[in-house]
Amino acid sequence: MQTGKFKIAVRKFDAFESAIDKIWASFCKTTGCNLELEAIPLDLHPLYDTILKDEGLKNGTWDVSLINTDWITEAYSSASIEDLTPYISQNPPEDFPNGWSRSLLYKQEFDGKTVGLPFHDGPECLIYRKDLFASDVEQKEFKKKYGRTLEIPKTWNDLMQVAEFFNRPEDNLYGTTFAAYPDGHNTVFDFCLQLWTRGGDLFDNHKNIKLNSDVAVEGMTFYRKALKNQNAIHPESRDFDSVKSGMAFANGELAMMVNWFGFASMCEFLETSKVKGKVDIANVPAGPNGEGCSLNAYWMYVIGSGSQHKDLAYDFIKFAVNPENDKLLTLEGAIGCRKSTWHDKDVNKEVPYYHKLEELHKNTNALPRKSNWSEIADVIDTLVLEVINTSEDIQSILDNAQHKINQIENSI
Repeated sequence: MQTGKFKIAVRKFDAFESAIDKIWASFCKTTGCNLELEAIPLDLHPLYDTILKDEGLKNGTWDVSLINTDWITEAYSSASIEDLTPYISQNPPEDFPNGWSRSLLYKQEFDGKTVGLPFHDGPECLIYRKDLFASDVEQKEFKKKYGRTLEIPKTWNDLMQVAEFFNRPEDNLYGTTFAAYPDGHNTVFDFCLQLWTRGGDLFDNHKNIKLNSDVAVEGMTFYRKALKNQNAIHPESRDFDSVKSGMAFANGELAMMVNWFGFASMCEFLETSKVKGKVDIANVPAGPNGEGCSLNAYWMYVIGSGSQHKDLAYDFIKFAVNPENDKLLTLEGAIGCRKSTWHDKDVNKEVPYYHKLEELHKNTNALPRKSNWSEIADVIDTLVLEVINTSEDIQSILDNAQHKINQIENSI
């Protein structure tokens, strides 16, 4: 019988933490495992540092980690994580791979190998207060003020106009927010969404990363103006990451936001939520020449290549992603990844728009799989911060960022 501690590095989020604790307790009860769980919750940068920068997955510090799609290529190329293919071929997770959307499996496939199992999902979408949009009073006031019907925004410009309408600081209600905290993720996601929803791309015709396109200038011009619009934006937006903006929405401080689906779902499960039953989702707004699309990024379980408990680790993550535990994760307030969870009657009773996940997944883009993505993301993060914190010419900011990207790519 194995003894000691089983260590999991967890992205800091209440629903993740509580679900893993419960799943581990159930796993031990089912299997007789008597290892002590040490699940350490970490914010994004500390999590990345301990599992990859400090080689915690490779040197045995961690048996299992949650890892996002941004980092999975680096984890694989640095030999930090275990190939799960032999385990899956001998003892596959229930209904693997058909139990999941293809969009939640391909990011962790390299050279015919599978190196992770889906944990938490939820593409970006427009999350809004349906009670505000359905209000006869609000409808009449909006029509009186703007001469048109109050509708769910389909364009970025519509979003900002409706945000100004709902912006009521005296009631602690703000029109919208953008998660502008500089963590190498939120600002990067916003940059890409501004590109994609305007018909742009992150690559040129030669498959090189291109940041200084005309569409990027258009998107960042909008983004700068939006973040500076004190008549529409939550005043703490620059300190918000996706979690903090999600909590502000659940606290009734926002009429709308573009954020991960999970933060809509959270509003229905969180005990302190002030907007339970008042939330719905729609597609991300678009630019004048684009169409709404979503960003597909997700979290998965990986096993550290230095783990001393690899067989046990696989047994655990296989158990953790079964239909029952995927549903448990969802009811804790995270987002299960199985199709069965998306259409589950109990889940949709709690979150009436849960079934929309399958549709959202049909119109998603994803960040590129590059082993040096964290370096590239840092450049994009910096350029977005320069856009919103300075008055420097946007084309110049993008040209400087492009120069840095070229240097990074040429150094490989």
